[in-house]
Amino acid sequence: MKEGSIFSACVDGRYILKFVGDVRLTLCATLDCHIEETLSGMRAKDILVDLTEAEGIDSTSLGLIAKLSVKAYALSLPQPTVVSTNDDITRVLMSMGFDHIFVLLSELPTCPSDLKQLPFVQDSEESIRQRIIAAHRILIELNDSNREAFRDLVTTLEKC
Repeated sequence: MKEGSIFSACVDGRYILKFVGDVRLTLCATLDCHIEETLSGMRAKDILVDLTEAEGIDSTSLGLIAKLSVKAYALSLPQPTVVSTNDDITRVLMSMGFDHIFVLLSELPTCPSDLKQLPFVQDSEESIRQRIIAAHRILIELNDSNREAFRDLVTTLEKC
């Protein structure tokens, strides 16, 4: 699998995140910092998450994507959109309850060509652990299945 990377653009109030390759927790600081910085200082009209070139995505990254929906709701934005053309990723999104907090599409609407790759954020092990816990807490709140799947992980990480 291709190493993961994340690209973003904000054009005419449309905030777009594009995930490419195998996106793992090594990018959690990059993604979390970007979400916080971008949504705290911009006037987005809507949010689109493009997973069409994602080959794999772990639960930490999914938790941070779910955080986008939580932030959008807090900012009174429309429900964000996630586009996935990979059946395996779409199944994971559905099983985790993303269909309740995102509009899920199977094809990409027109999108700008000026996406820029997010710069990698190096973070401390403790900070990454906290980001992983926070991302999984968001997933736990989505449904009972997630609660069951991630409860032990969160408990273990909280004890470290």
